Amino acid sequence: MTTEIATVTAQQAWQQVQDNQAVLLDIRDLKNFSYRRPPQAFHLTNQSYGVFLDRYDYDFPIVVMCYHGVSSLNVAHFLIEQGFDHVASVQGGFEGWLRAGLPYESDLQSE
Repeated sequence: MTTEIATVTAQQAWQQVQDNQAVLLDIRDLKNFSYRRPPQAFHLTNQSYGVFLDRYDYDFPIVVMCYHGVSSLNVAHFLIEQGFDHVASVQGGFEGWLRAGLPYESDLQSE
């Protein structure tokens, strides 16, 4: 049986994070995450999964973001299978985030 994954717009995801109603998981590679990412995003990787489990309860809402909104659906399925109750995917991924004009931060130093 396939579980239908809820989706949210980038604006809805940003509002949930701002209201401390969800954690935003960014699953893009480190290079892209470091270059530009939503403020307060948690970079979820195989290596950071344990930290994520220590930090967040299974009933805390999760919003997953990838590049375009496709890979995040697979990760959302995985998290639900692991027992997380409230998982959604960001429609359009980080590209949708940028199109919506939402803020981002970077590890690059401005010169």
